[in-house]
Amino acid sequence: MPSTSSGTRSRRSVPRFAATAVAAALALTGCAGGNEIEAGGEDDRFISGDGSATAFDTAERVDAPEVDGTTLDGNDVSLSDYEGGIVVLNVWASWCGPCRAEQPVLDEVHAEYGDLGVDFLGVNIKDDETAAQAYLSNKDVAYPSLYDQPGEVPQAFRDTVPPRAIPSTLVIDPDGRIAARVIGPTTYGQLTDLLNPVVVEFDLGDPEERPRVADQENADVSEGAEDAPSAEDEEQPSDTPSAEDDR
Repeated sequence: MPSTSSGTRSRRSVPRFAATAVAAALALTGCAGGNEIEAGGEDDRFISGDGSATAFDTAERVDAPEVDGTTLDGNDVSLSDYEGGIVVLNVWASWCGPCRAEQPVLDEVHAEYGDLGVDFLGVNIKDDETAAQAYLSNKDVAYPSLYDQPGEVPQAFRDTVPPRAIPSTLVIDPDGRIAARVIGPTTYGQLTDLLNPVVVEFDLGDPEERPRVADQENADVSEGAEDAPSAEDEEQPSDTPSAEDDR
């Protein structure tokens, strides 16, 4: 049974994204009723998930569908390009507050797990392309995102393990099967707890030995404090003669 907390890759083919399909309604079904991505015309709204996570045992995992498209920086990308490694697939939008709140978490985990066979692929849905590009630039996001305005990627997952909120995150194992899902914004502890067993399962390294972004940031702060002049140094008299010395 999958645990829930607050072989050969075989995927169904999904057509390349059609920009004209903007009006397609999206009502995905799944295990967490109510947290659904929806379409509402020009004023699209999202139903925020509660951040609940489900991890699937190896025998219970289902194959992810084959999806491909163009990233926000203009490159063609397919999910099959990541075969042999773990993929963290994150659904987001620039107007989504919870997406902005979780971005530092995604950036930190991406930086720490790159040497453990883990890569990230964003899926930007129901968004303005210019706004989405500005989001990636302003936040200096290091991994690519597919531009999927009509939401065809979440729709492709509807018969497997659908992402049912914005944001949502799927962990896909090296065999192309869905190993975990988070509905709503994830946290550092939650996402690393989902990734670590998959990294170990596929013998991709020891997650406990990964470099920690927080440790490096603390080291940088300590180094900066050591380099800063002390109060005693600032109070040392200057070698320049004062007006009193000239008398």
